[in-house]
Amino acid sequence: MQVPLEIAFDNVEPSDWIEADIRERAAKLDSFYGRITACRVRVITPHKQHRTGNVPTVHIELSVPGKDLVVSHAPHRPEDRYAEPAPTLRTVIRDAFKAAERQLKDFKQQIGGEVKPHDVQFHGQITQLYPNEDHGFLLTNTGTQLYFHRNSVLNNDFDKLKKGDLVHYVEAVGDTGPTASKVRIASQHDLD
Repeated sequence: MQVPLEIAFDNVEPSDWIEADIRERAAKLDSFYGRITACRVRVITPHKQHRTGNVPTVHIELSVPGKDLVVSHAPHRPEDRYAEPAPTLRTVIRDAFKAAERQLKDFKQQIGGEVKPHDVQFHGQITQLYPNEDHGFLLTNTGTQLYFHRNSVLNNDFDKLKKGDLVHYVEAVGDTGPTASKVRIASQHDLD
């Protein structure tokens, strides 16, 4: 992770075992998908005694290139799901990280580098590269420039790009407008 793991507690007394458990599970997520840039975990226990007891909630926010994945995990119908005994904080943390891993797995499959049939590929040309800032721009076939990030370049080929290279890309919507995603260097076979 580029940003250190953040752990916060609301109405829960912080303890070494909770932090150690969260750090271990976050490290497993990071090893599962090494492009996580930040992870924030919040452990919350409600103020008031509820009908089902004070069942803790765990919120996990994962930042990955191009998206934030959020897991807000409180046991669904805790009285049915856990019956007796009431869920422990350890159980809720485990289940929240399992849910986060499922979301991360789905995200990983979405961006696995395979261009899906509904993705329309365009041809472009690299016009600007900023390797120290991990991004660049490409010229589209309509004459506009599109931003792309290092993480948008398939096969970790960002460092192989040069100004003037022909590429294929899929246009996506970013925070500030259109961007290029799934950028790949055009091979000689593609150009023939």
